[in-house]
Amino acid sequence: MNGLNVERLSSGYAGAVVVREVSLALQPGEILAVLGKNGMGKSTLLKAMMGFLPKMTGAVTIGGQEATGLPPHRVARLGVGYVAQEKALFQDLTVEENLRLAVRGPDFDAALAEVETSFPFLLQRLKQRAGTLSGGEQKMLLMARSLAVGAKFLLIDEITEGLQPSVIDRLAGVIRDARARHGTTMLLVEQHLPFALAVADCWAVLDRGEIAESGATREPDAAARVLRHLSV
Repeated sequence: MNGLNVERLSSGYAGAVVVREVSLALQPGEILAVLGKNGMGKSTLLKAMMGFLPKMTGAVTIGGQEATGLPPHRVARLGVGYVAQEKALFQDLTVEENLRLAVRGPDFDAALAEVETSFPFLLQRLKQRAGTLSGGEQKMLLMARSLAVGAKFLLIDEITEGLQPSVIDRLAGVIRDARARHGTTMLLVEQHLPFALAVADCWAVLDRGEIAESGATREPDAAARVLRHLSV
């Protein structure tokens, strides 16, 4: 299976360019962390890749298939799960109903087994309204929903924001496990540097909509190189 490729992608809002000619290439099963200060275009990049924002220039290829002009639901059919920063759940529906909207038909039992592997506490909350879950639990439900549908590619936007260290550690374990069991390719937009470097294979810093620097997380100076961009 081919990976995920972004080639010279530009996008933005109402004609204003926010992301400028960004190019990224992920091999199958690779995890890339995109870091940067607030307002640098990280979330815009994911929304453009998913088709929520227009692609002004450039191309997106997912699993060897052209995705540049596709609407979000067609991008999702290519095996892409999008874990949005905005906690895009149906707040008045139960945990089970939120999962069923993503997984339909006879595959639901298999999906629940996948959820149990990653987030076993959710099986005790199936009848609870999603809006009554804590912020961290809602983010885990978003993640569980993407894993339950068997997404081969995950775009994850600031999942650690506002979470306690113990929850962040749990999410790190889930991400590593998903990659190990399913070969899931992931693009993480993050501000939590220790988490990003712990789970990702490589990193890139987005500065004013452009890739300022990139490298491998295994390099001993990776943290210092990223911090140079985050602290100025």
